[in-house]
Formats: sequence, structure tokens, C-alpha cells
Amino acid sequence: MLELHSKNDIEKISIEILRGSNSFDVFPTPIDQIVSYAELVVRNDIDVSKIHNDYFSKASDALRRALTKVRGVLDRKERTIYLDLSQGKPKQGFVKLHEVGHDVLPWQKNVHDILDDDDDSLHTDTHEEFEAEANYFASATLFQHDRFVTELNKLSLGIESPMQLAKIFGASVHATLRRYIECSKNRCALIVLENITPKGIQPKCFLRDKFQSDKFTKTFGDINIPLELGYTWAFVQDYYHKRKFKKDGSITLSTNNGEADFVYHFFNNGYNAFVFLFPIGEKKSSRTKIIITDKSFQL
Repeated sequence: MLELHSKNDIEKISIEILRGSNSFDVFPTPIDQIVSYAELVVRNDIDVSKIHNDYFSKASDALRRALTKVRGVLDRKERTIYLDLSQGKPKQGFVKLHEVGHDVLPWQKNVHDILDDDDDSLHTDTHEEFEAEANYFASATLFQHDRFVTELNKLSLGIESPMQLAKIFGASVHATLRRYIECSKNRCALIVLENITPKGIQPKCFLRDKFQSDKFTKTFGDINIPLELGYTWAFVQDYYHKRKFKKDGSITLSTNNGEADFVYHFFNNGYNAFVFLFPIGEKKSSRTKIIITDKSFQL
């Protein structure tokens, strides 16, 4: 976890860059504009997931090693960002801002000429300090600080709200759901599932992430949920049967403060399943109506 003074320093730098690049209140967040303001370029003609042998022969040893395994690379000397272009556009955008963070945080500048980032370093719970700092910069910049809270407060409690916010800011649903939970004043939580077994095999999946709002944790403590979940879990059944979206789920879960009944909303984006939870009776009204369409499932 980042120290408070580190967060404050990172937020100040992020705000300066958003202002300097004229990116505040521009939606979706103009990531390429921010990259350009930081005097970096993105090589969209080179895909780090599909590097050609002839390019390997020309690359430096350090860059060649980096390009074989990662989602994004920052080459400080060349002022260049390389991406795994097989990622979705929202994920690419986050990686771009992560690499910008490595470059603009002054205490990171003189560490390495080439920085490579894989799924572990880009994970929001990474324990590597510099990677956690770059992730914090990327999230704060992508969601434009209090602009995200302003938009969140216009919407009701439910999974369709972060899905709408993902469109507004140009972020992935996963990143937006996490930010929503972090900023929400409601009692809500998110469970992220992955790797559902194919049909014909005993159904199970794995817990990838779990997030809780501060108010949720204050009331219930932590949700007690195993790392491996079988078919008896209602939302595993939804995942196994390839359900895309639902809002009428209900489940009783064990928490540190005892069992409690929850409403759950479910969304499957084709990569992970997201289970958005809140206790029965928890409400947040809004005049804004969100309509989920087929395009919503492409986020």
C-alpha cells in the first residue's frame, strides 16, 4: 500500500499533467493527448505480443528481453512506449498512462532506461512500490480525480452505473468497477471471477480479485470467500452457463461479522465475470436511467 505522502505527491503531478494537457473535463479522457504532453510517443506499428525476428535482431539486448513477455514497455532514452496490441483499447489506455507515470514521477526517473510491465506489475495490488505508484497515477489520471466522483453521484447503485462510467472515461469495466467501489459511499463490494471450466468438466472457477467499499467493510468486515469456487455458488452457475448480464441475483454470504443476505448483479465481459454486491435494502436513487445494450457487453 502506498504511503499517504506518496499518494499526495502522485495526485499533484497527475493534476498538473491533466491541466497542462487541457484534459480535465474532456470525455473520454484524452489519453493520447496526455502521452504527447509528456513528450512520449507510442509505437503502434510494433506489437510486443508479435515481435518479428528481424526487429529482434536490431533491438538492444535489454529491449529484446523486455519485448518478449510484457503488456507495455517504456524506453526512456527513445521516449517511446511499446504495447501489447492484442489487449483491448481500454486496457491499452491504462498501460499507456502507467508508462507515463513511470516517466513523470521524478523519483523514478533515474532507475532504469527501459521498464517493462507484465500482468503482475500492472495488477492493482502489486507489492512493487514503483509499479503501485505508476498504477495509482494511471487510475487517478484516467478517472480525473474528483470528476469521477461527480459523475458517480449522478447515478444509482448498481452494476450498470460503473458500466456507464467506463464509457464516459474510456476505461475498462474492471478498472471502473474497482474505482466505483473505492469511491462509493454505499455498502457495496465486487468479486471478480476467472477461468471457468469448459462444459463437460466439473464446474468451478477461481477468485481473481475482491474489493469492498469502506462503508461495506465497516458494517460486515471481510467477505469470506474461497480462492476456488464450485457449482454450488449461484454466480458460478451464471458464469458456467455463459450468462452475460443479470440484476436479480440474491445470495447469503459469510462475513467476519456473521452471515448476511445480499443482492448481486452479474456481468461477463468474455474474459472475467464480475459480481457486484450490496445488502438487501441498500439504495441510492438517481434520475438518470441507463439502458444496457449489446454494445455494453463489448467494454
